[in-house]
Amino acid sequence: MGGRGRGIFHSNHRGRGNRGGAGPNFQHKPPKPLVVHQPFDMVQVQESHFTRVGEPPNESAFQQALVKRSQDLTPTPEEQTSVLNLVAKVQSAVEALIVAPPDKFEVTIDEVKQVGSFKKGTMMAGSNTADLVVILKSLPTIQAVASLGQKIVENMKDADNKEVLTLIPGEDGVLVKSPSACVRLLIATIPPNLRQLDPELHLPFKGLQMNLAMVRHTKWFEEYASHSAIKVLVRLLKDLQRRFSGLQPIHVWMLDLLAHYSVMNTPSGDPLPINAAYRRVLQLLSSGIFLPGSLGIVDPCEYGQKRVHQDLSLEEQDLVCYTAQTLLRVLTHGGDPHVLGLVGASNVDKDMSIWEGVVVTPSDQAYEPSVEELSTELMAH
Repeated sequence: MGGRGRGIFHSNHRGRGNRGGAGPNFQHKPPKPLVVHQPFDMVQVQESHFTRVGEPPNESAFQQALVKRSQDLTPTPEEQTSVLNLVAKVQSAVEALIVAPPDKFEVTIDEVKQVGSFKKGTMMAGSNTADLVVILKSLPTIQAVASLGQKIVENMKDADNKEVLTLIPGEDGVLVKSPSACVRLLIATIPPNLRQLDPELHLPFKGLQMNLAMVRHTKWFEEYASHSAIKVLVRLLKDLQRRFSGLQPIHVWMLDLLAHYSVMNTPSGDPLPINAAYRRVLQLLSSGIFLPGSLGIVDPCEYGQKRVHQDLSLEEQDLVCYTAQTLLRVLTHGGDPHVLGLVGASNVDKDMSIWEGVVVTPSDQAYEPSVEELSTELMAH
């Protein structure tokens, strides 16, 4: 396959203004206008611009391999039952504190919500962990969160003295662990409290904000992404990301939206089968859906038409793109067992490989950091 067509792109820092005080700054040119482009999407243009001259390839074997891989990645009924039982007990203990808080207990809870992969039905095999967001009415001090975790475990042991539980503190909450499952209690607070946070006393603002966002993400996913093909694709993408480090900058919410887009965003409105949707994900990433200036995917849970890839650095955007380009070429020329993880560990994203006489050389970076960034990095070391 030919070149990547991305060229060389550099970081672009906006001028910070005159340090001397108010007034206009004539030393910096105005920022260049953002050039927005729509990444190439074969699914959207195939019927109107590319007339097929032969029969479509038979992808039944590829489709069966995807389904089999998805089954391998799906938790067993025993795993799901273990997590479900612990979630029910932890949530019951939290709700008891909402309905009848103990005397002199200073933590006031507004509500508790199930979020994350277990709630969405995309949990991976071997990852027996569910997430609950506990939204506090009181300010989320570090001490208050520790007291809350201890009280929840106490209540659970009072209800069943045979419970074997471990409480592990974290940066944005606590982890309740049993021998067979875990529940993360992610702490958030009501929005008015976010303006009263003290970094030395309370949990970090960013973590609290992210936990509130998880509630919105889970609600959106349940309403708009409940199609089984989306859930299967999310699991497959998590597995792909886990095995190829170049895709790791893509966070879970981006994977959810990318899977939804790839399955549901079609000219006819009909969902794509899993084999076409999987291939489409790599095509979209390869064509630069998460590169600078791309229309990308709008975050449906945020205001202001924010694109989900805006939080990635330029280096991360480039890394995701050229990794996907390499994997797409390997997949296209018959290396799907390596891309799907059917042959164990594989380095096809980093090492040259040959498929039916076709040499696939891994793509490399197009991003070049600015002189200012290089100087800053050198000074940091």
